[in-house]
Amino acid sequence: MNMETSQLMAAARHFTLQLSSTRRGARLARLLAVEQLRSWDLEAVTEPVAQIVAELANNAVTHGHVSGRDFRLRVIVTGAAVRIEVTDTQGDHMPLIEDPEEVGETGRGMLIVEALALRWGAERGPAPQKTVWAELALPVANPVRAAGARGALSRGAGAGVAAPRGAASRSGTT
Repeated sequence: MNMETSQLMAAARHFTLQLSSTRRGARLARLLAVEQLRSWDLEAVTEPVAQIVAELANNAVTHGHVSGRDFRLRVIVTGAAVRIEVTDTQGDHMPLIEDPEEVGETGRGMLIVEALALRWGAERGPAPQKTVWAELALPVANPVRAAGARGALSRGAGAGVAAPRGAASRSGTT
């Protein structure tokens, strides 16, 4: 852990859960993330966070499921942002933005994440895992004040490859 990452974690509020890789686990991830945000007085972001957690957890359960393996949800609030991370055990299956014209009734989850998030991305590792993350800005009226932590979410804790809004749909990968 580098110095910047340890400063980020000391200044941040963070919430981590390991959940079963089932539909029930995905539902619990959404419900518990919302309750945690409420306990931090961050109700203004509960709806978009709930939707992003639902999409990322559903992807972990649907596309990242390995029998007997769980997925991990992590919510970090620091500076003026909230970061949602979902880690599963299928590092070889990276998320894609699919053309809505070419998919049926499913396959639009990452389009929703892209529409709600300030930025999102995915990282491989440690093997066999991958972490898909999304960041949202906190309302100016209620940011978490932490000296030196503003903007650290993007720089610390293995920020990996970022997908600025619109970039993933152009390249097809993150």
